[in-house]
Amino acid sequence: MAAYTVPAAGRYLVQTFLIKHTVHARRSVCRVPASCAGEGYTSWRTCRSSASSWSPESPATDVCASADPLAHYDRLVQCGSLRKDAQQRHLLQELAQLQLALKNYSTSIYLNPPPARLDVKDNNSQLQKHQDPCITTVDETKEEPTPLLKPPPKGFYIYGNVGTGKTMLMDLFYSCVENTRKKRVHFNAFMLDIHKRIHRRKQSLPKRRLGKMLTYDPISLVAMEISNETCLLCFDEFQTTDIADAMILKQLFEVLFKTGVVVVATSNRAPDDLYKNGLQRDTFLPFIDVLKEYCHTFCLDAGIDYRRLEMAAAGKLYYLSGQPGAEAFMDALFEELAVRQKSVTGPRLLTVMGRDVILKKTCGSIADCTFDELCGRPLGASDYLEMTRLFDTVFIRHVPMLTLTLKDQARRFTTLIDNFYDNKVRVVLLAAAPLDSLFVHSGGEDERDRQLLDDLGLSGEAAERLTLFTAEEEIFAFQRTVSRLMEMQTESYWIAGDRSHSKKHMNT
Repeated sequence: MAAYTVPAAGRYLVQTFLIKHTVHARRSVCRVPASCAGEGYTSWRTCRSSASSWSPESPATDVCASADPLAHYDRLVQCGSLRKDAQQRHLLQELAQLQLALKNYSTSIYLNPPPARLDVKDNNSQLQKHQDPCITTVDETKEEPTPLLKPPPKGFYIYGNVGTGKTMLMDLFYSCVENTRKKRVHFNAFMLDIHKRIHRRKQSLPKRRLGKMLTYDPISLVAMEISNETCLLCFDEFQTTDIADAMILKQLFEVLFKTGVVVVATSNRAPDDLYKNGLQRDTFLPFIDVLKEYCHTFCLDAGIDYRRLEMAAAGKLYYLSGQPGAEAFMDALFEELAVRQKSVTGPRLLTVMGRDVILKKTCGSIADCTFDELCGRPLGASDYLEMTRLFDTVFIRHVPMLTLTLKDQARRFTTLIDNFYDNKVRVVLLAAAPLDSLFVHSGGEDERDRQLLDDLGLSGEAAERLTLFTAEEEIFAFQRTVSRLMEMQTESYWIAGDRSHSKKHMNT
């Protein structure tokens, strides 16, 4: 696809490109294990895409359900869809044991534990008040003691560098769990749902009378709601950069764990590095202890980014601003894709949590946007999630080199790509620099950061440690963004992201 200087030539190449992928799209992307075929990581992401959105009402069905995740993994390795990786296989052995434990598992016994029987009232009744309600004790007046409630199965916290297969293994495990009360969700989407639930509960409270104090903490009640709905929660990209999230995590997850919810999560951060150098981190540290108590920690890091291994390219999907005819080729690609839509090209109004977000150029399931339109405005995960619901292909033009002076835009771009990747949205980009050089750790100090430091009364070493001002979190997260964008340019990703043949796709 080197000839894109002449628009007519570009249109011809676009037609060839689309014909090729239309033929491939008619094939089954998600193949059964016995066929010994598929696209490794990408096929597994496709298999679980229908279960990736967080909705307590949606059924937990699996396209690629299999009885034995380890046997499935071995078949994928044998037929060449995956490379043999001892760390991955060892982790899957551990997850397979958890899968068996969850087959007939329920949280009901932890939500409604048997009452403790104590006839000695003085010191023992005081002890019972402070005791974990899920634990029964010995009845000293009886010959037979009341048995202790068996602890719930331990979950897993899987961390390591980008592209090591964390998400793929979690999805393989998830697809094999024979329990209908399970949910697989991106961590950002989960926290958005938590904040919505908390907001709804606060809104339902009666108005406080003048002079009356009202203390109300909905976090535990929201956690109980989720425990009633779900036995297994699988999180992708567990991370904490928002102080509002950091402040509620300990209480939320403490209740989830004690009421029997099993958590399996992936992250690029080790547990002790979560919310590293964040504001008021001391109040967050107890959550790390709770996480370690209820989840096995497993480092998956073989030193290989599997997304960067050579895979069939989907065509020219990443353009440089300085390339002659790059914009003309993108225009031609948009027009050819738009012809297949049963819609007209025009602006689209998105309503997100009571706010209006306007995208200037859309056509059916395609959006043609600028970087400033998506990341220059105060948008967040909820806005990008709404886009994933409506669009399967998004053009992003004029992506600048992301320096330290553009930290806000870099954060939004990372969140945007995270949500697009997790929901299989295809992207075509026009950027100022090659992908590996798009983020630059330079650009000087942001005046707004300096003003905030002054307002907080921070200077010197204390200021340097805060991730908010050092861009450490952006650099760390952008490594994941680059890796994901690499995979998003592959043929298998592009085919899997085509919703035109899906009955579930909505053009509204």
